Amino acid sequence: MITLFNTLSRKKELFASITPQTIGVYTCGPTVYHYVHIGNLRTYVFEDVLVRTLRHAGYTVKHVMNITDVGHLTDDADAGEDKMEKGSRREGNTAWEVAAFYTEAFMHDMKQLNLTEPTIWCKATDHIQEQIDQVQTLIDTGYTYETKDGIYFNTAACDNYGALANLQNQELQAGSRVDMGEKKHAHDFALWKFSQPGEHRQMEWDAFGKKGFPGWHIECSAMAMKYLGTHIDIHCGGIDHIPVHHTNEIAQAECAGAHHPWVNVWMHGEFLVVPSGKMSKSDDNFLTLETLFTKGIDPLAYRYFLLQAHYRKQLTFTWEALEAATNGLKNLKKQIAAIDENIVDDESTTDAFFTAVYDDLNTPEALAVLWTGLKQGTVSRNMIKQFDDVLGLNLLTTDSPIPHDISEHVQALLDARAEARKNKDWGTSDALRDEIHALGFEIEDTSDGQALSR
Repeated sequence: MITLFNTLSRKKELFASITPQTIGVYTCGPTVYHYVHIGNLRTYVFEDVLVRTLRHAGYTVKHVMNITDVGHLTDDADAGEDKMEKGSRREGNTAWEVAAFYTEAFMHDMKQLNLTEPTIWCKATDHIQEQIDQVQTLIDTGYTYETKDGIYFNTAACDNYGALANLQNQELQAGSRVDMGEKKHAHDFALWKFSQPGEHRQMEWDAFGKKGFPGWHIECSAMAMKYLGTHIDIHCGGIDHIPVHHTNEIAQAECAGAHHPWVNVWMHGEFLVVPSGKMSKSDDNFLTLETLFTKGIDPLAYRYFLLQAHYRKQLTFTWEALEAATNGLKNLKKQIAAIDENIVDDESTTDAFFTAVYDDLNTPEALAVLWTGLKQGTVSRNMIKQFDDVLGLNLLTTDSPIPHDISEHVQALLDARAEARKNKDWGTSDALRDEIHALGFEIEDTSDGQALSR
């Protein structure tokens, strides 16, 4: 039996799928105007553990993840510019080129972290008609009104609006913290934004008699309903999605004909923070997976670092903690490599591991069971394979694979060292070897050249 914490009910619940042995899971993907940061990646790791756990339990999981490549404004409250337009101006490329580049970068990060690929990827720009259709449904059923800058959802017309975020007890006063503009109520939000006269936009479409573009929230409700239907098992994201994005998704879907509740279980991962505060792409205050890699950190060591904390607990990132996780994963793999082939499966240890995982994805407890089992000699290699199906740490691989596309910095050091050796400049060669070693790599000089490993 699997129990999951449901944000909607604010308690752990025994999970039961809508359809026997088949589960629909929707996860909010990135806005591809920049690299995802390691805080974003924490959410995707928790969601990956969820999907792996459900599949281990015997469910067939249809996992849908969106790519936001239009419509997400720099202010979640429908103000500011489109983040894709911002990325285009920053980099001197078209918004379409920016979206394609950072989508590919995100998928690369997923592979490095051993994240299971979704069953369906869905890009917002590939589903504009579905979004227009859902807005039209909301217009036809009386949930909208039009202003000079767009079509807005009237939250006062939606029963139980804000239940996910408990907004009924946190009602905003008009004009206090929200710029109302032509909005009727503080929580009303844009379904479709109109391009303004004289405004040049790279991404805009003809709809509702004008050129415009979708609001941020409409893509997820439209695409989730297309691929998973009007009643969904699980919807995930970060805790920052609760008060605005997911709250507005629910309103759109349920007022457009979805089941009540549209989603049975809402799950949210806590923030990864740095000592100075929360990471933010909007403020250019963030670390990427590539940043870690250039410092010699195995991406799976970062995954291990994340799994040591429960997904609903805030986690502070420090280089010291990441170094400890790196050493911990290396030690774990060494102990696993030394497992006696004659050790047989131990049912009590296996049960303890999966009891932890099935209890709201309690990976810290599951890892503790694994370490204890290794010390007591009750873990077989077959058990490691089962455990790793959920943990995703490649525990039976003794050496972490070096990606073919190592960072430009490491490659430059390798090239410089090769040149130094060619010139018999042994002092420079040794110094460069030490510098590469400090980044977490080992070099072996062979007849075929330099062999790089971790």
